[in-house]
Formats: sequence, C-alpha cells, structure tokens
Amino acid sequence: MKVLLDIKDSKATHLLEVLKGLSYVKAKTISDKKALLIEEINEAVEELKLVRQGKMKGISAKHLLDEL
Repeated sequence: MKVLLDIKDSKATHLLEVLKGLSYVKAKTISDKKALLIEEINEAVEELKLVRQGKMKGISAKHLLDEL
C-alpha cells in the first residue's frame, strides 16, 4: 500500500526517522511539485470514474481541443 502524507516540515523529520526504523516501511521524500502532480492525477481519475458511472457529465474531445 502506498500513502502520501502532508506533514509540516518541523514534524516531518521526526516521523520519517520513526518510519525508517520500521523494516517493513520504505519512506522517501518527494518534492512539492511532484506531490501536487500526484494529487491532480488522483482527482482526474476520480472524476473519470464519476463520468463513467454517469454521476458527472464529461466534455467532448472537440470541446477540450477548442479550449487549448
């Protein structure tokens, strides 16, 4: 299982040391930019699921290209 945590810098160092001390946990830091990208991709996937379920209306590819 993978978990993305958002922790204040002042508290993160201590928690990372604890996590690294656990043999079954692999912990590494990522940049804020990469964390934002992951979050945005997850939101897009959730929206796609809602569109496929008919709970949300999608837009056509033509409309999307016209916006660009």
